[in-house]
Amino acid sequence: MSTNFLKRFDLFLTILFFALAIPAEKGELFSMLEEQTLSFRQLLRQRYGDPEVMNFVDDVILVNTDEAFFKSYGSYPFRRVDIARIAENLRTLGAHVVALDILMDFPSSYGEDAPTAEILKRAGNILVVSQGEFRNGKFQKINYPTPTIREVTRSGYTNISSFSQVWTTLSRLRVFPEMVSEADGLPFSVQALAMHWLTQPKLQDRKLIFDGRFTVPLDQFNSFYIDFPALPGGARFLSQVKGLSAHEFLHLEDLDKEERAELSYWVKDKIVIVGDTSEVSHDWFDTPVGMVYGVEIIADTIHTLMRGAPLRPASDQVELASALMVMLLLMLTTGVGHPLLRTGLVLLLFGVYMAAVTWFYVRGGMVVSVSYVTIAGFLSFMSINLRFFLQERGQKTLIKDAFGQYLSPKVVEILVKDPTRLRLGGEQREMTALFSDVAGFSTISEKLTPQELVHLLNEYLTAMCDIIARYEGTVDKFEGDAIIAFWGAPLEQPDHAVRACLACIDMQKYLREQRTRWKEAGTPELSTRIGLNSGLMVVGNMGSKQRMDYTIMGDAVNLAARLEGANKFYGSDVMISDATYRLAQEQVEVRELDTIRVVGKKEPVTVYQLLDRKGELTGERLELITGYRQAVGLYKERRFQEAMERMDQLLTRFGEDGPTRTYLNRCRDYVQNPPPEEWDGVFQLTSKG
Repeated sequence: MSTNFLKRFDLFLTILFFALAIPAEKGELFSMLEEQTLSFRQLLRQRYGDPEVMNFVDDVILVNTDEAFFKSYGSYPFRRVDIARIAENLRTLGAHVVALDILMDFPSSYGEDAPTAEILKRAGNILVVSQGEFRNGKFQKINYPTPTIREVTRSGYTNISSFSQVWTTLSRLRVFPEMVSEADGLPFSVQALAMHWLTQPKLQDRKLIFDGRFTVPLDQFNSFYIDFPALPGGARFLSQVKGLSAHEFLHLEDLDKEERAELSYWVKDKIVIVGDTSEVSHDWFDTPVGMVYGVEIIADTIHTLMRGAPLRPASDQVELASALMVMLLLMLTTGVGHPLLRTGLVLLLFGVYMAAVTWFYVRGGMVVSVSYVTIAGFLSFMSINLRFFLQERGQKTLIKDAFGQYLSPKVVEILVKDPTRLRLGGEQREMTALFSDVAGFSTISEKLTPQELVHLLNEYLTAMCDIIARYEGTVDKFEGDAIIAFWGAPLEQPDHAVRACLACIDMQKYLREQRTRWKEAGTPELSTRIGLNSGLMVVGNMGSKQRMDYTIMGDAVNLAARLEGANKFYGSDVMISDATYRLAQEQVEVRELDTIRVVGKKEPVTVYQLLDRKGELTGERLELITGYRQAVGLYKERRFQEAMERMDQLLTRFGEDGPTRTYLNRCRDYVQNPPPEEWDGVFQLTSKG
């Protein structure tokens, strides 16, 4: 065995879990969970199983003592002589076997045992209930009916219980070897069928043998699965479709010939089970198909045997092969590094496994254990994931230790999440870039001590970065007081332009509020110019193998930098390109500044001043912007004198406004020196700002 395999604790645990699943399945340690899977599969079998097997047999009929019967009968409980009279009448009508699912293991308080026994003897072929007595799980004896009744009848025990200590679902009938050797030591349903077929079943080598008929293989507990049949018409209880009221058979002397013939049609040559389906009896139990009356469980068991007990436990070889197959396929997923893909493959594996065992159950009657392989698989999958987690954590620690000293925390975080990106190169994406700079920072720095300057700059940069982070932007780098940031990477952000615009609005609002505080404290007031542009950019790790930086580059990035500087020409604070505006126009308020041609670019670009969120322009500010737009409209029509007068009025009324002052000065110049006839309104910037 290789050293690498010895280090793979997940493979060792996987083998261990599946090795433990085999004895766990044999001992049925998780029978509660297994019963739930049986319930699901049996419900599907009732609906999609072979109709020849699932339709209830015609040889069994139920005679019920329900609420309607006891109301007509007039007393409770049922008198034994009347029970015997019904049994005799059923035999008179042609019933082959009458099985009385009624306990009579104690003497009658009304001295009815002798006359009851006389009637039952006269009827013949009557089966009554016995009970096996157990103490601490060990068989003690069979509690037969009273001796008087036992002499003239056959009996069978009705002991049936869940194989789970917690869940009470009844899904199997157990044939107790220690009881078979006793007189009438067979289960009630088995005895009824034996009387009907005139045979004596034998228990041998975990097989229940019906001579001349068939052999029922039993599981390790000497039990077989009850194949609960499908009920027609959505009926809830078998007694609703295969049941008659006991009242019909109590007084045959009151019936005419035709009525007797009709009743005989239902019971002739059949096994008739007489039982209590009244609510007061509480004789109902939880089964894989829901609550079922005790008498119906007996009928369902007889149906199962008559159909040859089609539900058979899978052989040890099949159980072992299925577990090995799942284990090996699960171990193959350890070669899949991507967690979502690995999880998807495991889910697919168990989905196929569940579908297969369900199909074998529904259509083939093979009962393959589900819960044990599933639990072993789940624990194995957890151990596989644990190994990957520990491996990734070690890799992350290695990356942080190796690169955390000279790469930015953001880049380190990206590398931790995806170590394959630890290489040169990038990818092209549509993104939004932000460039910001503090206006007049050189002048401000001259007024402060180094300590005061560092404190003010740290306070400013921290606040700006917090706002950028709030909108999930990535801070690329700092260049003194300048901030470069972007949206759209490393995460995909379809609304990158909107996020960038909203961040800029909040940054300017913060600075307006802070300037009041700075003024009161005698601290220089900071004003920031920002440029935004959206477009195709290259983003990724740039640099050398010794030092890399996760950054952006491209013409669209350069334009964002130019727009930040262009704010100086217009006295504006946030300038965005038409590309950004088109992407964010439903969310923001802007005013058009100009169509400009920046230094180094031939193509003109329309630029806007970012003002506020959509619908939040109010009061004098809204009036100023409305008047500004009207004045710019006059400017574009070459009505420079009117535009100049309108802009002068705006400045007089609302105070200094950078873009308005810019256009006022430009109009004054054009009044004296009109532009040429071919003037297209594009303004050529002569410097980078």
